[in-house]
Amino acid sequence: MTIAVIGSNMVDLISYIESMPNPGQTLEAPDFSIGFGGKGANQAVACAKCGADVFMLTKVGSDIFGQHTLDNLKSYNIDTSCCSIVEGMSSGVAPIFVDKNSQNSILIIKGANNCLSKADIDKATDKLKACSLIILQLEISLDTVYYAIEFGHKHNIPVLLNPAPADPNLDLDKIKYCTFFMPNESELNSLTKMSVDTDEDVVKACQYLVNAGITNIIVTMGSRGSMWVNKDGFKKLDAFKVKAIDTTGAGDAFIGGFSYHYSNSKDIIEAMRFGSAFAALSVTKRGTQKSYPTKEEVLQFLQNN
Repeated sequence: MTIAVIGSNMVDLISYIESMPNPGQTLEAPDFSIGFGGKGANQAVACAKCGADVFMLTKVGSDIFGQHTLDNLKSYNIDTSCCSIVEGMSSGVAPIFVDKNSQNSILIIKGANNCLSKADIDKATDKLKACSLIILQLEISLDTVYYAIEFGHKHNIPVLLNPAPADPNLDLDKIKYCTFFMPNESELNSLTKMSVDTDEDVVKACQYLVNAGITNIIVTMGSRGSMWVNKDGFKKLDAFKVKAIDTTGAGDAFIGGFSYHYSNSKDIIEAMRFGSAFAALSVTKRGTQKSYPTKEEVLQFLQNN
C-alpha cells in the first residue's frame, strides 16, 4: 500500500546553543549542521524508513537547495514524479535552535512550498486515488490543505492532518472529514484556546474538537506520551523512556511510524505504540531525517521494552 504525503520540504539550518542571545548580543554556539527537513518531507522519510511505499507531492525552489532536496527524497525511494521546481523562488528553509536541554525553537520560511496548489493535486489524481492514506501538514497553503481533505473524502481515502505549525485560522468545518487529527499540546492549545496542562485538560480540549465533528484526535505530548480521543472516550499511551539528545522532528517521526503501522494493521493503539517507539529512537540522535531509525531497529526496541 502506498502512503501519499502532500506537503512541505525544508532545509534545516540547525544551531546547537547554550542559550538564545539577547537583542544586540552576539554569542558563540558550540555546533551547527545542515540537514533536510520540513514536516511533509520528514513524515515521508519516516514512512519510507519503516518500509512503506511513499508518494510525495511538494515544490522546491530554483536555488542551490531545490534539486538536492528532490535527490534526498529519491534516496529514500520516495516517488517524486509529481514534485517540481518553481523558477525564481527560494526553497523552504528552517533555522532551528537546539538548547542544552534538547529543546528546540524553529523559524520557517516557506518559499516554494507556498506554491503547492489545488491544480497540483488535480494533476496527481490518478496516483493519489491509488493511495491508502493521505498525510497533510500546515506548511503549505490552507486552501490546498482543504482541497486535499475534500479529495480524500470524495475518494474514500483516509486523511491524517497534522495541524503544524499551529494556525489560528484553521476552519474546523473544513477539516472535519479527516480520519485523524494529530496535534501536539501547544497546537491543541492554540486551536481550542483551552488548557492542556494535565491529561484531563487535554481530553477536554479534544472533546471540544470531537463535538466540532472531528472523528479521531491523537495528541502527541512528548515525554508525557500520547492521547487518543474520540466520541467513545480516550486512551493514553505512556512515552518510552530514553535519553533525549535532540527532539527536532520527533512529532514527524511519530506520524510516520503511526501511518506506516496503521496502513498495514488498521489498529490505532498498536500504530500509536509503533509511532511512539519510532519517535523515541529518533530523539537519541541529532538531526531530523538522519536521526530516524529503521523498521528493524524499532521492532527490536519494542521487543526490549
